[in-house]
Amino acid sequence: MAINPEQHRRPGEWPVQPVDLDTAETDHDQLYVQRAQERALHEMVLGSIRHHLTQQPTPAAIRAAATTWKTAITEIADELINTRRNER
Repeated sequence: MAINPEQHRRPGEWPVQPVDLDTAETDHDQLYVQRAQERALHEMVLGSIRHHLTQQPTPAAIRAAATTWKTAITEIADELINTRRNER
């Protein structure tokens, strides 16, 4: 299958263009810092959720709180998905 570089792809769509990382113009230090920041944010968010769950008095309350978190996250994702679809 020939890949047309002029054809636009949606993010995450295959096939992905191969990139030669040795010749790519990137600042490896900046990429490292960006990844570290993203990882730290991820850990802070999960830590906050874990803290909230540990504050629950019973296993049933933990389960209910986890369900509430899952519902809230799914609602946020659905909202963002609809926003992105409407941007096109």
